[in-house]
Amino acid sequence: MSLNTDHIKLIFGLKLKQLRQEKGFSLQDLSNISKLSMSYINEIEKGKKYPKADKISALAEALDIDYDSLVSLKLNKKLEPISKLLKSNFLTEIPFDFFGIDPANLLEMLSDAPIKLSAFINTIIKIARSYSMSVEQFYFAVLRSYQEMHNNYFPDLEEIAKDFLKKNSVSDEKVIDEFYLSNLLLDQYGISIEYFDEKDHPTLATIRSVFIPKSKKLMINKRISSDQRAFTLAREVGFLFMNIKTRPMTSSWIKVNSFEEVFNNFQASYFAGAILIKKEPLVKSLTEIFKSDKFSSKKLNEIIQKYQTTPETLLHRIFSILPDSFGIDKLFFLRFEAPIGTKDYSLTKELHLYKQHDPQESKNENYCRRWISIKILDELSSLQKKDKNQQLIDTQISNYQDAGNQYFVISIARPLNILENTNVSVSLGFEISDEASKKIGFLNDSKVTVQNVNQTCEKCSIFDCKERVAAPTILQERRHIKSMTEAIAKLS
Repeated sequence: MSLNTDHIKLIFGLKLKQLRQEKGFSLQDLSNISKLSMSYINEIEKGKKYPKADKISALAEALDIDYDSLVSLKLNKKLEPISKLLKSNFLTEIPFDFFGIDPANLLEMLSDAPIKLSAFINTIIKIARSYSMSVEQFYFAVLRSYQEMHNNYFPDLEEIAKDFLKKNSVSDEKVIDEFYLSNLLLDQYGISIEYFDEKDHPTLATIRSVFIPKSKKLMINKRISSDQRAFTLAREVGFLFMNIKTRPMTSSWIKVNSFEEVFNNFQASYFAGAILIKKEPLVKSLTEIFKSDKFSSKKLNEIIQKYQTTPETLLHRIFSILPDSFGIDKLFFLRFEAPIGTKDYSLTKELHLYKQHDPQESKNENYCRRWISIKILDELSSLQKKDKNQQLIDTQISNYQDAGNQYFVISIARPLNILENTNVSVSLGFEISDEASKKIGFLNDSKVTVQNVNQTCEKCSIFDCKERVAAPTILQERRHIKSMTEAIAKLS
């Protein structure tokens, strides 16, 4: 794979620095001999500048090396791992700048101890490949970590949403629906709305929306519900109101071009949730619900109806404001999909706060069938034999067998309109503690089913589980290794 211009500059700078150091020259020494300024040489070594031919000749003569060897991209044995690193696209695929890391500084660090550090990074790349992690998956993992680090609450985006509501004279009592948003897009931004279905565009049947910049047209799938259309339109308003240019043009990811796209899509989606479900009114509604020592599905459903929103948008919004407004941050959020009548469960979204990672995605393992997130999908699937438009709300107190923590989990399941014969469940889990119980009365509701659960069947120590679908192979292997380790320790 060919190197780009920035990488060529970095390689030249690293070579120059190493040759200078091998000669025992300081920057000042090389400056004196080559007649080039010390600051200019420093810029070259940092990979920020690439010298012209006459200056390369001056440097080569000062270092007593021929011109061709100096400009060659071939690195010596010590720096060869860095060349492999550059060719792997590691530096271009990972959004270092998002974390305030200058790739040039990273390479400078690697050049001082390249063998161990480069081996470490190459190991990370190999692990990602062995787990079939694509660049896109890595981007989403980075975004999820960013959200978790900030408790998924972003004051700057909250303020932008408030500013939008204020500029458009939207009161707390006003519900922003699809009609308001479609009119706003047309009146303020000249964006027209066009609806399509699988007959119009068969290949786009599973996509909620497509934005066409050239004609300033937003195409929306007829199959999605009114509340889904409202979110789609609100997200589009977010892109425009925040003047975001680098963005995906479709609601579903067909191709991820950059991390910037992923991050900007998150910002517009957060904005959408913030204007559709305003913070202050939601806090007021939650305060009332939290006062009760009994969980009420009816009251939760009333909030869904009040805001004319999807269960996913509501639970995700609640997840965002709980840490800031209620001081509750031991939470998780899960989203599962499953074709109707199957056991093919797919975890499509997860967020964990306070470093709690139960439950979590597990590759090639069977999720615990006792999770309410999965049980509610099975129950919904059974009910749909009579009514395909069913929506269910259920709760469970989950005792995580090995982790030793306990969660109150609210789960909502409904048909996923965009994918025929597919259901989706979204779940919000609160870790039960004395502190949380003082703020949320229903966490110890005696009528809620208490269930011992685990991560996956392969790791589970609940051997009398009737729901088990696979042997605890990983657990058995761990115990075998532990037994061998203990036996060896006893040897004299």
